[in-house]
Amino acid sequence: MSLALVTGASSGIGLQYATALARDYHTDLLLISNQEQEQIAVAQQLSYTYGVKTIPLYMNLAEQNAAEKVYDYCKENGLEVDILINNAGIFFFNPLIGTSMLRFETMLMLHVVTMAKLCRLFGEDMCRRGNGYILNMSSMSAWMAYPGIQTYNATKAFIYNFSKSLWYEFRPKGVGITVMTPGAVDTALFGLAPKWRKIAVRLTVSIPPEKLVVKALKRMFEKKKWGMPGLLNHLATPLLKHTPDWLVNLTYRWVGQFQK
Repeated sequence: MSLALVTGASSGIGLQYATALARDYHTDLLLISNQEQEQIAVAQQLSYTYGVKTIPLYMNLAEQNAAEKVYDYCKENGLEVDILINNAGIFFFNPLIGTSMLRFETMLMLHVVTMAKLCRLFGEDMCRRGNGYILNMSSMSAWMAYPGIQTYNATKAFIYNFSKSLWYEFRPKGVGITVMTPGAVDTALFGLAPKWRKIAVRLTVSIPPEKLVVKALKRMFEKKKWGMPGLLNHLATPLLKHTPDWLVNLTYRWVGQFQK
């Protein structure tokens, strides 16, 4: 049976990835999160419900050597990772100089350093074996230059370009690497009030995480380079690249009212 490593697996999109892999693909799971008790509960529930082996690993992936610790754990315990889902991430809406250095560094470590290192470490093993799958979570914001989410945008752009570049390197070796660029997803990550989350889903501006995960896993197992759910997102992407400054300034002034 295959083993999937899922980061940020205790809630939100990561939990949906873990659930879908266990339910639909009968995949054993190595679940990584910095929410220890939630992680243990998720692992127990998925194992009981779907009859797969689940391993909860408590880890702060924002630490400098987190990727190496995860890799060493797998080696020490004889775990061969066939599927890597780099999902862990954070979001905040704040001017750069109003953001604490710790929060700033945490985002850089999660979205850039640890993600890239995990691809490097587990990707090498997959290439040596001649098979494997990697799925990285970027965002439509990779094409946006927008105040308040300047670090989020930039790190998601890194994930997007890094992943698509690796697709060319890994493909000849039999390893697929897929990057997903969803728009808004109905989770607590973005800090929207419940009322606005419901309205966004109703207007199809936001999609339920389970729908995103179904599409993402399909793309991953087909070893596609890239995926974006939703026709509206495809239509909006060219506009994001050429948003006029006056509109950026206007939206920046009122977007805060939709936060909790």
